Amino acid sequence: MNADTRTRIVMTAMELFWEKGFQSTSIADILSRSQVHSGSLYHFFPGKQDVLAAVLEAYRDGIEEWLLKPAWSGVDDPVERVFALLDGYRIQLVTTDCTYGCPIGSLALELHEPDPNIRELLSINFANWTTAIERCLDDAGDRLPRGLDRRRLAEFTLTVMEGAIMQARTYRDIASFDRNVAVLREHFEMLLETARQEKESA
Repeated sequence: MNADTRTRIVMTAMELFWEKGFQSTSIADILSRSQVHSGSLYHFFPGKQDVLAAVLEAYRDGIEEWLLKPAWSGVDDPVERVFALLDGYRIQLVTTDCTYGCPIGSLALELHEPDPNIRELLSINFANWTTAIERCLDDAGDRLPRGLDRRRLAEFTLTVMEGAIMQARTYRDIASFDRNVAVLREHFEMLLETARQEKESA
């Protein structure tokens, strides 16, 4: 048994959970797509819940490489990085006819009573995303108003993103996503204007 086999199982499960959801994905589905024997899977993972934990750990550890770096490639402005990240989800929605969105959000909605370890891993993934946005807001410096609670704004950005994705998937209409992001953009513009006025009056 080697690490490559374990990685193949995790990556396959990640794809299937994203496409079908956790509950609708069976161990047989994972074995079939990964072309791994059951003995190999059970060597690493006693059950499907353990596979889910490994998938969430992979998302946790891969946020920079898989999500942030691609979204922020060539984008230097910290405020625009926020919207570049949101645009990455928009691309996923458009290319899948508004079928797939945020894998962590989908799992969090599906798993009504996750066990403590799974709930903690979901929380960490959300917190890491929020921290990435907060870092952008910190990098914006005095372009944003004095006294702004940047963590709270980062959490609100996550809420807008997840809600916008949920509505786009429900209506099968990217316009639902775009409208929500447009309102968020307007909010950011007001904050930027407030900061400009603060500097002028200082």
